Amino acid sequence: MFSFIKSFFGPSTDYKALILKGAIIIDVRSPQEFDNGHIQGSKNIPVNIIQREVNSIKKMGKPIITVCQSGARSGMAKGILKNAGIEVYNGGAWFKLNSKIM
Repeated sequence: MFSFIKSFFGPSTDYKALILKGAIIIDVRSPQEFDNGHIQGSKNIPVNIIQREVNSIKKMGKPIITVCQSGARSGMAKGILKNAGIEVYNGGAWFKLNSKIM
């Protein structure tokens, strides 16, 4: 039954493996939120400027994991980056992802 329910949500993402393969975490919260806590090594590119940073993100040549406070803004950022042809994953809330990858 669990596999049946799981099929509605698709396969789960192994974020730790993605990071080990070089994925970059982009925290799309405001600089003030980022300064109050973030995943070590993550880059802060607020969601309101992510569109204009698409080319520089493409040049990174790595998969991207977006994070924010709850997963909403990172979901919006994922959509923008995906539409630009970037391999991107929504990591959701930064503190939850942090606990998954430690």
